[in-house]
Amino acid sequence: MPSLFRSALALVLTVCAAVASAQTGDTAAAPEYKLGPGDAIKVQVYQNPDLSVEARVSESGSISYPLVGSVPVGGMSIGAAERRIEQALKAKDILKQPQVNIVLLQVRGNQVSVLGQVQKPGRFPLETMNVRVSDMLAAAGGVTPGGDDMLVVTGTRDGKPFRKSIDIPALFASTPSADDIVLAPGDTLYVGKAPTFYIYGEAQRPGTYRIERGMTVLQALAQGGGPTPRGSGNRLRLNRTLPDGTVVQSEPRLTDPVQPGDVLFVRESLF
Repeated sequence: MPSLFRSALALVLTVCAAVASAQTGDTAAAPEYKLGPGDAIKVQVYQNPDLSVEARVSESGSISYPLVGSVPVGGMSIGAAERRIEQALKAKDILKQPQVNIVLLQVRGNQVSVLGQVQKPGRFPLETMNVRVSDMLAAAGGVTPGGDDMLVVTGTRDGKPFRKSIDIPALFASTPSADDIVLAPGDTLYVGKAPTFYIYGEAQRPGTYRIERGMTVLQALAQGGGPTPRGSGNRLRLNRTLPDGTVVQSEPRLTDPVQPGDVLFVRESLF
């Protein structure tokens, strides 16, 4: 029995050693995580608690560190970032032999950025695996009055660049919407400014206005409050800039569509 026991024990130890060796090999082969914008880290300095700080990597890839200032850490592994901060502390004569330890508090991959014309632009955590575009727009407070009707989602899918334009009104017009896609870690939602036109001359309220879908010259004139008593709705001049930069003047009909950047001039009545 003792001999059998020793044989069994030797077999168990051999299997455990093989498993440990395989796990060590897998770990060694795994690539180191690189810090990037949006990552939240905690910097700890051995025996110097006053120099410990929590920071977030900025869009430029740097963190703000007490007594040192801006320290670039974007694209670095945790170990390389620790050495960079140690070098900065030495260069500033703050510590002779600093020992820095960095703890990764939040990975940017668990966040989605919502930028542009939204009420609360910023980064938002993906708390579940089924967060959709409409959910993230709501988290950002919705689109501002000057925001466009379209948003663009960019990111990666299956290791390849991903880009999708989404019609915001259509997104909420039907439930569920095929465009209300599930967001992936690292996605960015961007809402640009709405297209505008300009109206001046003998208009009641000259200025810049948002172009609504399908807007005609008549509707644009109404946005400006209509013509003044001296003006005429039948004497309009339209300046339109072509893609090549050429400005074309015309006398539009009231049923003509308005395009982004159009300048509508209301002239005085002849009588």
